[in-house]
Amino acid sequence: MARFCCFLLALLLLLPKLFAGSSTEVRLFTTTEKDRWVESGHQETRRADSSVKPDLTIRLDQPKQEVLGFGGAFNELGWDAMQSLAPKDQETIIRDLFGPEGCRFTFGRTPVGASDYALSYYSYDDVKEDYTMRDFNIARDRYILIPFLKKALAVRPDLKIWASPWTPPAWMKINEHYALKAGNIDNRPGGNMMDSRHGVTGNVTAFNMQIGYLEAYALYLSKYVQEYAREGIALWALMPQNEIAWSPNWPCCTWRPEDLAIFIGKYLAPQFEKDHVGAEIWLGTINYPNPDYVRTFLKNEAAAKAVKGIGFQWTGGKAIGTIHQEFPQYPLMQTENMCGNGENDWKALENSWEMVVHYFNNGAGSYMYWNMVLENRGMSSWGWPQNSLVSIDCEKKSFRLNDEFYLMKHLSRFVQPGSRMLTLEGDDKNALAFRTAEKGVALVIYNPEVTEKQKSVGVDGKIIRLTLAPKSINTLLLPSVP
Repeated sequence: MARFCCFLLALLLLLPKLFAGSSTEVRLFTTTEKDRWVESGHQETRRADSSVKPDLTIRLDQPKQEVLGFGGAFNELGWDAMQSLAPKDQETIIRDLFGPEGCRFTFGRTPVGASDYALSYYSYDDVKEDYTMRDFNIARDRYILIPFLKKALAVRPDLKIWASPWTPPAWMKINEHYALKAGNIDNRPGGNMMDSRHGVTGNVTAFNMQIGYLEAYALYLSKYVQEYAREGIALWALMPQNEIAWSPNWPCCTWRPEDLAIFIGKYLAPQFEKDHVGAEIWLGTINYPNPDYVRTFLKNEAAAKAVKGIGFQWTGGKAIGTIHQEFPQYPLMQTENMCGNGENDWKALENSWEMVVHYFNNGAGSYMYWNMVLENRGMSSWGWPQNSLVSIDCEKKSFRLNDEFYLMKHLSRFVQPGSRMLTLEGDDKNALAFRTAEKGVALVIYNPEVTEKQKSVGVDGKIIRLTLAPKSINTLLLPSVP
């Protein structure tokens, strides 16, 4: 009897090894235009057969860049729209974006002064030639942006918030205006009423490079970070200029790379050090397609030493791959998802998915959506309707989660800080693989076809057979992989 018991115990201990690979805990989450975030049942799993090559192979032994996370942007118009909702609905939106059952965003972007989704032009010191920042104040933000940020921090206290100005105070610019172009977008009626003779083209520096202005702006940005810290918001990083190479009719400022390097290396970084400002300085946001902009900037040794990473958006995506190869020491971020034109449809999801794949395959370690929340039209204060993750009907006092919300959830829910991108053999145009911080594997895969599609995925000596719904974004999660 004793021998039989010993044999039975040994058999029980051996069983997991005997059947290892015959079944694996696999979770599949699927979203289509009609069905959102549906978790499927068991997926067929078997040992890999060397004679059969899977459609996709996830290489655990070939990790790529570290993934810092995903996020979206805060803005005044989004907060204003949210005020039409009941408090419980506002809380639901915040939890959908930042909570453990939602997107679990790890990043938030906030503007320094007015962005194109502010209610109007403004800065924190509009007193001309106030070089000492005597009249600097963030009073407006205490009623709009800061409450928005604190709502998110209450749900996700470790949220990394980074900031970027669209423009310095107008008096620090060569045309003394918040914008660099007269009129409205696409020559629509109305606009900023600026005299067209005060316009500035995108290949020059619109900032006034006199020493007094450089010193004043460095102090301005330092005080901004310090004042936010006093409000309980410790900013993780600052990118000193949104879209350094564009001169539209809303808040903006252009910089030549040599001039931006002088400002950061000689003025901003020393001011941050003097004031013991903890926020990192990143180069960005880069919307210039030629990598020579970043190359030229990094030739300035002081500036190259000061910046801890580089952010790209829009046409800057054409340069990110080259910069990743030439300067692998810098982490890279995609800083603003393409805005769209207020469609908020499945095509917008497809466009964003293409961007996500491009940026991660070219070295990005983090990805930012633009407007998280807007009213239904998505209209900016300067006449451009844009997409958002959440749309609010202010009259009906209701909201909806748009298709792109679910795209971001498929990416961000399981790919948290500490994850790494993995090499993926096969068709990587519609799939991305990550080693999660919890030592699992997440595969995000898109089926662009209007018919059901079969996919086989090889990982850890096993093959998983997937059935992908027509026109669907999917996340395959293996919670634990050796």
